[in-house]
Amino acid sequence: MAASMVHRHRDVQGGTARAAVFGISDGLVSNVALILGIAGASTDPSFVRLAGVSGLLAGAISMAAGEYVSLKAQAELVERELEIERISIAENPEAEEAELAAIYVERGLDPEQAGRVAAELMSDPEVALEVHAREELGVDPSQLGNPVAAATASFLAFAVGAFVPLVPWLVGSGTGAVWASAVSGVGAAALVGGLLARLTERSVVRMVVRQLLVAGGACMATYAIGGVLGASVA
Repeated sequence: MAASMVHRHRDVQGGTARAAVFGISDGLVSNVALILGIAGASTDPSFVRLAGVSGLLAGAISMAAGEYVSLKAQAELVERELEIERISIAENPEAEEAELAAIYVERGLDPEQAGRVAAELMSDPEVALEVHAREELGVDPSQLGNPVAAATASFLAFAVGAFVPLVPWLVGSGTGAVWASAVSGVGAAALVGGLLARLTERSVVRMVVRQLLVAGGACMATYAIGGVLGASVA
């Protein structure tokens, strides 16, 4: 009976899934905004295509580099703290055991029970290190994430998102391409909202509306700005 109640959690710390989802969203919104901004200033398809491709490549590379540096730095920082903790456990086991017991007392265990739990955990140095990492640093050493995988996921996801509003300009031009970019961008934003709702188990309507407002607002703002700048240059 108890086994049927066991539930599973998604990996929310590793970084790869987060990088992929937000990469698609960022690529979609940023490139549809860029494309429509250029289209608002000039509907010359060669300019719009160049801007769209440049935005896709620059954004994807930037996202991947940022994701790699961020996760790598985080992992190195955590590894440094883990090494400090590992040395302390080896050289001052009594102090670390007392520290762990104090944490469990703060969480509601009586001192005697907390002492027994801490002593049992400290009997295995690797288990002790993992527990101290969770309780003191708030991290799971086995879930630090892979910087290369996260960077790759971020690059590909951004490129996919950024490619969607570019497609109409690869096969067409003019007002039709402008509308197609806007519609495809907003439609893809709605799909991303649905995906986020599924991942977070929140209201589909709420998440979709939020994504539509963000994407739609970006489209209107940049197209209007492009139109003003294009008119002033002309």
